[in-house]
Amino acid sequence: MPEPTSRDEAPQFVLPLVVHIEKAEPPARTDALETAARAVLVILSDERSLGEGEWAEVMRDWQDARIRKVVRRARGAEWRKASALPGITVTGKAAEVRVFPPVPLDGWPKELAKLQVSGTDLDDPEEPAAPDLSGPVLWMSPDVEMSAGKAMAQAGHGAQLAWWELSPEEREQWRAAGFPLSVRTATAERWKELTESGLPVVRDAGFTEIAPGSCTVVSEHPALRTPRNLK
Repeated sequence: MPEPTSRDEAPQFVLPLVVHIEKAEPPARTDALETAARAVLVILSDERSLGEGEWAEVMRDWQDARIRKVVRRARGAEWRKASALPGITVTGKAAEVRVFPPVPLDGWPKELAKLQVSGTDLDDPEEPAAPDLSGPVLWMSPDVEMSAGKAMAQAGHGAQLAWWELSPEEREQWRAAGFPLSVRTATAERWKELTESGLPVVRDAGFTEIAPGSCTVVSEHPALRTPRNLK
């Protein structure tokens, strides 16, 4: 395990995300991953999360510690109850993800605490199209197997690391455009290039599913590319 840091010693919070999964019509996996990543960006940039906004203090406390995210699933009445809590629902092609202000690790609202984490297994009915390389791409590791819920959280981490690296002007441009992004799995060769490129890399803390320190996502935002990143 990595040595504890000041982030570990700070009070720990978690950002809850709930994905709407009805048995008859579950969303495609890539759509869910991209929607979760955008949901993280939406709450980071929301006026309630900034300055003196009502969520600003807890958002700062969460970002000062480990940026934990947990994805749970809901359908039917569960989804309607979750949607009534303060938060933001973000929609993709068919996916719906609701993101909530951070909560203490042991302080989940009862409507969310009872939702299941396991079973968030989604598939892509067909191979996703090639990503738009002129826009942001969150590259998933080809070496790490994850449930859809875990991968959604990791995509959210990747989006957040890119956000942190951008200037205020670059953030506003991305927000104004609606946070376009793609999530794709890199080839083994491309993954090696990406992890050595200097772009933001998500290294998982190892709380669930995968080994601590595993590299799961590389965030390739156009504003963060350098000549040596362009292949």
